[in-house]
Amino acid sequence: MTEFWRSPDIPQLESRRSCQAVSCYRPHTHDRFSIGLIDAGRAVFAGAGDTRYELEPGDVLLIPAHSVHSCNPEAGRWTYQMIHADQDWIADLLPDEQDDAGELLRGVAVFREPGLHGEFSRLNDGLFGGAEPAWVRARMSEALAACAGLTPGYRGARSPGPGPEGPLAPVLDRLRSDGPAPSLEELAGLLGMDKYRLIRAVKEATGLPPVAWRQNDRVIEARKLLRAGNSPAETAYALGFADQSHFHRVFRAHVAATPGAYQA
Repeated sequence: MTEFWRSPDIPQLESRRSCQAVSCYRPHTHDRFSIGLIDAGRAVFAGAGDTRYELEPGDVLLIPAHSVHSCNPEAGRWTYQMIHADQDWIADLLPDEQDDAGELLRGVAVFREPGLHGEFSRLNDGLFGGAEPAWVRARMSEALAACAGLTPGYRGARSPGPGPEGPLAPVLDRLRSDGPAPSLEELAGLLGMDKYRLIRAVKEATGLPPVAWRQNDRVIEARKLLRAGNSPAETAYALGFADQSHFHRVFRAHVAATPGAYQA
């Protein structure tokens, strides 16, 4: 079961509440800052490289934009909440007087602190309950200030940022295109290297191999189009998917919900 929240009154935010019983996410990124709350059950957080961290009820995850990650249940059902926010909006809310506040934007952090989960959960209840934007902004600022004053139980590698510039730009531009998926040989030829070196270079720079990066990038764009009111069929066509069935499979693997459920 999954429900989503969005409001034109607070376009910087969207949120979800979910209960999942099976592994549902492949490694992915968001173009927004993400706040995850584990309500019940246990899950495993997987970050860049081979990092793993076991999550427990009450844990709070802060995931900067463009950080590769996945979270999946360890066994049985798990219930969680996830708030996504424009990272610039989050940055404006961080307390200037706390020197370490900026660290919240640089790498994944997991907090296991009594009361912190409840603070963010009340904020999310307010979103689903139609709270005023000023109230939401104030509660978010207070919760982030609380995080900035704590030492996380887990700190991940720094986020690679929105995308590397320089040598890899021709490859990423080709991967972003809505044409047929390029072969590894074609991509490697753009940089004059073999495909194995290309795979390593893209993964080192972005956290994902080329094909996975392309799928992830298209899902990020799909979410934007769906939020803007485009139908799933229009979105699939605009992003160059072979058909709606393929689009649904890729989207669900990244979002753990169908495009229609996400848009509803």
